[in-house]
Amino acid sequence: MKPLPILLCVLALAACSDKPPPPIAQPSQVTTPWDAMKADEQRAKDVQKVVDKQAEEQRKQVEAQTQ
Repeated sequence: MKPLPILLCVLALAACSDKPPPPIAQPSQVTTPWDAMKADEQRAKDVQKVVDKQAEEQRKQVEAQTQ
């Protein structure tokens, strides 16, 4: 009976390897549910800037033609 616990301990120790566990890959950027919405909002702001710029240029052209 005494050899059984010793044998179990030896087997348990033998089952453990000396190799460290593989590193867990960290994501480069943690995404949240709001990231897509923020990106859409920024894209809309950029589009609005372009539209405003084109409207200003067109207004200047119309003013130049009327003078």
